[in-house]
Amino acid sequence: MAPAAMPMTKGGSQGSATFKLDLVSSPKITKKRQNKEPSLLNGNSSASSKKTKGITAFQTLIHLVKGNMGTGILGLPLAVKNAGILMGPLSLLMMGLIPCHCMHILILVRCAQHFCRRLNKPFMDYGDTVMHGLEASPSTWLQSHAHWGRHIVSFFLIITQLGFCCVYVVFLADNLKQVCSPRGEGSGREGGRGERSFSPSRLPHTFLHLSPSGLIVIEQERSTGIPDPSQLPLVANWKTYPLFFGTAIFSFESIGVVLPLENKMKDPRHFPAILSLGMFIVTALYITVGALGYLRFEDGIKASITLNLPNCWLYQLVKVLYIMGILCTYALQFYVPAEIIIPVAVSRVSKHWTLSVDLSTRLAMVCLTCMLAILIPRLDLVISLVGSVSSSALALIIPPLLEITTFYSEGMSPLTILKDALISILGFVGFVAGTYQTLNELIKPGDFLSLSNSTTFIQ
Repeated sequence: MAPAAMPMTKGGSQGSATFKLDLVSSPKITKKRQNKEPSLLNGNSSASSKKTKGITAFQTLIHLVKGNMGTGILGLPLAVKNAGILMGPLSLLMMGLIPCHCMHILILVRCAQHFCRRLNKPFMDYGDTVMHGLEASPSTWLQSHAHWGRHIVSFFLIITQLGFCCVYVVFLADNLKQVCSPRGEGSGREGGRGERSFSPSRLPHTFLHLSPSGLIVIEQERSTGIPDPSQLPLVANWKTYPLFFGTAIFSFESIGVVLPLENKMKDPRHFPAILSLGMFIVTALYITVGALGYLRFEDGIKASITLNLPNCWLYQLVKVLYIMGILCTYALQFYVPAEIIIPVAVSRVSKHWTLSVDLSTRLAMVCLTCMLAILIPRLDLVISLVGSVSSSALALIIPPLLEITTFYSEGMSPLTILKDALISILGFVGFVAGTYQTLNELIKPGDFLSLSNSTTFIQ
């Protein structure tokens, strides 16, 4: 789907609890880890090839694919509908290349390695990297406000993770309603035109092994009986393209998985090649699933492709497996904002009230996600909004600016500066257009009453 680095929230790995230390690096955790790894203080863990413990290149590839692949893929067919049968796959390809570049050693990993060597630290997370990048900038104002870099990353992480949790509630409700309905109400091949894309984030660590089998069954249904695609628009209405952008970048957004994985590798020198291979696999699967799903169900495609599956025991079983996975993943996604917000709340009270404040804060955050899921029937648009705002910032806007602030004083070529500026501008345009269009759809009167896959039931 973590304050300092984007969590492994669109996926994860079984038994990968050790990654949590990289994802949420509070000062106390950072100090403990540095004390536990004194041998690494003499060099950069990212650059060291002498690690005796760590994950292999193949394990890193598996974790990377898991970190990107998840239930967000189930919303991509509707995203392709919002872009067009030609423009959608082409845009997914571009969105696979650009975030991969932002995650590549040329930007985020390179900046983290640079500060690890300079500051003699064993690891560097996303928030730390942004903060030190501002400290290294030539602007005195940015240097004096460098601590805001970590706060900005944490803010976008909270939005992203709570958005994931809200989507989980809607995903559970919609699919559970179909499973429990006597006649599989809402399932099948029919669908309304007023529905938009909904991108739940990921399967959990413990149930991720169910994802390949579930996708195989779904793909079998998608690839059979595909109608004539000649009637589908090659390029959709430009007004719906920002909705595609929000959903797609939300699905691709896993930039925080990169640094934890790179820090855990036995030989990080192979990480750029592993990252490129992993993103190629993910992009190919995204394009295939999105295009085939739209070709199969055309205008009847729903917010999640599971809602289009026929009412038979095999497809119902697939829904049940996804429901089990999502149910278990809620706590994992909730861990990220909880680790950011709760320490701040607890630090303001005495020890006597620590437990009460901790539990009350958790309860309030859970209630908030459930209330948003209930009060906003078009939660798929809210997720598109989350993708446009937080995912575009974390994956497209911040990394290129980070590279400029980090290396500008050391000398950068004009082409590199131009490239970084263009990527940030692209992310900002997507941020503005996606936010505007999503808010416009949310406030449009009357639309939400026609949705069949919402948490609001109209008699």
